[in-house]
Formats: sequence, C-alpha cells, structure tokens
Amino acid sequence: MQLLDKLHFNEKGLIPSVIVDALDGKVLTLCYMNKDAVEKTIETGKVHVFRRSQNRLMIKGETSGHIQLVKRVFFDCEGNSLVFAVEQQVAACHAGYKTCYYREYIPKTDNIHIAECKVFDPDKVYK
Repeated sequence: MQLLDKLHFNEKGLIPSVIVDALDGKVLTLCYMNKDAVEKTIETGKVHVFRRSQNRLMIKGETSGHIQLVKRVFFDCEGNSLVFAVEQQVAACHAGYKTCYYREYIPKTDNIHIAECKVFDPDKVYK
C-alpha cells in the first residue's frame, strides 16, 4: 500500500490519527493506529484503531455500533499523523456525545462549558 510507505510510526509502532466529521470538519476523536489498523481501515472503508489499553486491533464502534465510514484520508507533510474525514454513525464519544471534544474550557472565567447535548445514553449502549 503506497500510503504505508509515506508514514512514520513511532517507536511503539503507532501513529496518531485525528477523526473529523466529513460534513462540518468538527474533530470527533483522536486515536492511534498501527500498520494493521491503517491497512484494515483502507481495505474496509471503516475506521479501525489500535486499542492501547487492550493491546489489540478493533473497529471504531465495535461495542456501540457507531462506526465511522471513511470519506477522505490525509497525512501531514512529514508522515507523522493522519486525518480521516468520516461519516459518523450516531456518535464518536463513548460518553454519549457526537464528539469526544464536547467540553470547552473558558479561560476568562476559568469555567468548563458542555458545548453540546448527548445523542445517546451510554448506560443503555455499554451494558
């Protein structure tokens, strides 16, 4: 795969990958991929990640069914990171929000603002 020849994985064999909504460009999540995850993502058109806590490859949305369909793939000038523009099914965040970046820090007031509403109940999805 030509893409793999252009990428530089870190000493643990991983590359950071930003997942963005293909429609509005909003950042959905940051994950890590190994070569197998990149290959599987390109092959299936569905985002796969390397789950560091479980030391294994998995499809994003494996438990929830909230998969990410790849629309475009970008990599930076040094091949050190990837960006996937995706069609998100339901939500990316296991806490129930569309994006994992649902909290906004407001420096002026030193407050944290919840910037969006939950789109699903994680207690019903992750039993």
